[in-house]
Amino acid sequence: MDDIVNSVERLGGSLQLPALVLIEPLTLTRSCILNILKRELVGFDIVDIATTDDLDRTSGRDIRLVALGIGDRSVADSSVEDDLALLVDYCSGASVALLSNRDDEATALAAMHRGVRGFFPSSLPVEVVVAGLRLVLAGGVYRPLPIITAAEKSPAGKSATDFTPREQQVLAELELGLPNKVIAAKLNLSENTVKMHVQHIMRKCAAHNRTQAVLRWSGRLPGKGRDVDSMSSPC
Repeated sequence: MDDIVNSVERLGGSLQLPALVLIEPLTLTRSCILNILKRELVGFDIVDIATTDDLDRTSGRDIRLVALGIGDRSVADSSVEDDLALLVDYCSGASVALLSNRDDEATALAAMHRGVRGFFPSSLPVEVVVAGLRLVLAGGVYRPLPIITAAEKSPAGKSATDFTPREQQVLAELELGLPNKVIAAKLNLSENTVKMHVQHIMRKCAAHNRTQAVLRWSGRLPGKGRDVDSMSSPC
């Protein structure tokens, strides 16, 4: 990414950076998000506009991602659906992320069903949002993990009561593949505390690594003694 920036500087700005479009009607909110994105997503040209009516300002840009703020509106709201349809036509090929004041499962599912690649409730910590946006830019999909009841979640032979409430929260974040630093920020814990919880979870699951612990917790790896290649460090 630094190579892209340096190339633009050497050529006097003759090359155009890939763009990320931020659409947010509230000026203060838009300014705060803009400052964060400019600081964290170096190598992208961040274009901020108030509504989709201003999309003509992005004409000719190589748009990789559009972050659309919908506030308290439902994804099924006609104005939101109109905006999403317009983005498909105007920003063809760009991923779309929604910034929402709602954090319920129904809203997240509605967004995913409409082809949205990222769903970010305003309750998320900044570090998690930035990590999620990077994931979407890399071609992935981000949404908060749905709240699942113990009856739905527990694999055979392992009861949800075997884990403390905090351990269950950490398990939920481990399923997203988040590192300890991001989990700590999201749950307002220290990294050392998160590491301790991960170690307890692994011991209770008789797991050799984080991935194996998550698979056993989710029921995708029944029984014990079966190795799973680690996708991350043991703790």
